[in-house]
Amino acid sequence: MQRDLEIDLLRSFVAVAAHSNFTRAAQVTGRTQSAVSLQIKRLEDIVGCRVFERSRQSVTTTRTGESLLVYAQRILAVNDEALSYIQTPDAVGLVRIGAPDDYATCLLPSILKKFSREHPLIQIEVHCDNSVELLDAQANGALDLVLATHPHDDVAGQLARREPLHWVAAPDYIDDPTAPLSLVLFPQGCACRDIVLASLKQMDRPWHISYSTRSLALIESAVLSGAGVSVMEASVIPAGLVILDGTNGFPLLPGVVISLHQSPGNSAAHISLASDFILSELSRHRI
Repeated sequence: MQRDLEIDLLRSFVAVAAHSNFTRAAQVTGRTQSAVSLQIKRLEDIVGCRVFERSRQSVTTTRTGESLLVYAQRILAVNDEALSYIQTPDAVGLVRIGAPDDYATCLLPSILKKFSREHPLIQIEVHCDNSVELLDAQANGALDLVLATHPHDDVAGQLARREPLHWVAAPDYIDDPTAPLSLVLFPQGCACRDIVLASLKQMDRPWHISYSTRSLALIESAVLSGAGVSVMEASVIPAGLVILDGTNGFPLLPGVVISLHQSPGNSAAHISLASDFILSELSRHRI
């Protein structure tokens, strides 16, 4: 007899896969760690094989788990979309979203276009700034949702996905290890900036900032002109730049986390709809 995949099991499975950790997944789903473990065991019984490899240090998806993850995200997205439409077909209102320029440029347009097509009566307004400034604006009531970057070991908000960080440069870039490294970065308050400067400090390599800007387009232009190197999340690297990771002087960097923050106590239907939709779409299209 064919057994059906259960929504609750899939939701816990996706949470464990996103966090690579049963304890964090339990916190996100509002269950105990033992309950999440039992759900994963039930899911493995249904599919007939293991979906995670577990060790004391880490939790990783198996080959079957990676395949199931694609379908699980689709099933959850359709489930949530159906419930949202049935429960709030006429949701109306303004959703003020804050996002760094790179996310607003590379991640949000297709997501918000799809959301507006499904919820035409909800108006979206996007504001761009660094994560720190955006979270401050949200705390002051100026924003409803904020898409923010956090270090991989200091996650806040609702985790959407993890992103690897890469050193990037122009295709003809040649590094001079005897000279201070010229950097093109987002301004202070950017998690990626803090990570790269900490890495250079550990290497004891001198550096200076040639460009500091909130604009992804300006960063790309400056790097292509030879003004310096930059560090970017994998999903926002422009096609014209090359990755330097692993070459002499450019060590591998820890990744970051993209999280969505919703204003506490603001659970209006149209804002919750937008929050759930953005989280679902970001988790589906992982790097």
